[in-house]
Amino acid sequence: MAPRSSWKGFLKLSLISVPVKAFTANNTSEDIRLNQLHSPCNSRIKYRKVCPEHGEVTSDEIVSGYEYTKDQYVIIDTSELDKLRPESDKAVRIEGFVKTDELDPLYHAGKTYFLLPDGVAGGKPYALLHKGMTDADVNALAQVVVAGREQLVLVRPHGQLLAMTVLHVAKKMKRVDMFEEELSDQKMTAEEQKLTDTLIEASLIDEFDFTAYTDTYVERLGELIQLKVDGQEIVEAPDREEPKIINLMDALKKSVAEAQSESRRKMAASVTKPSKKKTARKKAATKKKAPRRKTG
Repeated sequence: MAPRSSWKGFLKLSLISVPVKAFTANNTSEDIRLNQLHSPCNSRIKYRKVCPEHGEVTSDEIVSGYEYTKDQYVIIDTSELDKLRPESDKAVRIEGFVKTDELDPLYHAGKTYFLLPDGVAGGKPYALLHKGMTDADVNALAQVVVAGREQLVLVRPHGQLLAMTVLHVAKKMKRVDMFEEELSDQKMTAEEQKLTDTLIEASLIDEFDFTAYTDTYVERLGELIQLKVDGQEIVEAPDREEPKIINLMDALKKSVAEAQSESRRKMAASVTKPSKKKTARKKAATKKKAPRRKTG
């Protein structure tokens, strides 16, 4: 089943307006959800909304309010915010472009959408914008209303698509200098720094494949659930005993030696491993029909 768009509007740059639709990029279908139970009987916990004066209430009796002074509230209907927004707010309004490395990922709020052209008319300006941003190595800073609230977003090329990531504004992030004060000056020798640089270089990932990384928490949780369902005993996994090295130089030297050994092992394995092109040719050859033998 094709995914459903979660938002439709326009991607606007000056007088250029590209009709787009947004799809949530985050995949939550792989998550495992746990329910809260009452431990003596394993009955599922239910939450009831209670008014101290009238007891339990239904959802249609509940409104939102802001406490502007002690025990004094003003009732707020967030849908009324639409009255304060102009029609142009139903668009991703690009305010400008920045180099791809100018904004620290620290400000990414975690919610990302894929933007696709909505209809044939949006195809060409979408493609022009994507290629222009890719060639210039830039991302776009924009404002958009998503899920009923204004959001600052970063629009960037991702493969053949444009991805839109919600950002935290600077005021919502704690200042780095608040924590830098906790650091103390450290004296490092040239040899220590050289060994550290060597360790980093030896630990570089040559063929990075992000799809190889999985959510180990979900995997272990699934394994635990299956063991519980099967009534098996939970056995604690043995921990690998690390050598106790007190001296920093000794630790660096041993780490460098292990990293270089692992790097050589991976290099040797990649040499013996057939290339993707050879593997593809071999598969194609096996698919060909064998020639018929002549009889008679």
